Amino acid sequence: MAIRKIRFEDDPILRKVSRPVDKFDERLFVLLDDMKDTLIKADGLGLAAVQVGALRRVVIVRLNDKLVELINPEIVEQSGTQSEDEACLSLPHKIGKTVRPLQVTVRAQNRDGNWCLYKGTGLEARCFCHELDHLDGKLYTDRLAPGEKVYRVEE
Repeated sequence: MAIRKIRFEDDPILRKVSRPVDKFDERLFVLLDDMKDTLIKADGLGLAAVQVGALRRVVIVRLNDKLVELINPEIVEQSGTQSEDEACLSLPHKIGKTVRPLQVTVRAQNRDGNWCLYKGTGLEARCFCHELDHLDGKLYTDRLAPGEKVYRVEE
């Protein structure tokens, strides 16, 4: 297991669409384990494979204080709306208010290839949406609430 370099907003890979995972093998398991280590070290809420330079539809999110692996995830249900500040490990020291669903249900495979459903409300729903957007080459700055802009913040 290793800490991988997080790509920043000027890296063109962040604007690329990630490819579906079709092999559940050691290479995928190493990616998942490295992503977990990287997310923990960065103290983030979620991380998409593209953020560490792998164009694969793979995401790690914190769900109820547990790290959850999502492979080939898709939002299958959403309801309500929320507008809250959002940040990203690939855009350090910046925040912006986005518009996201209040509740989402995500269908994804686990590392064994089995399909599972995950539900999130509030912050968890925002995290799911944020990370899945990365898989389609989108950043939270593409989802800013009307009239909002990105602000620089200090740690």
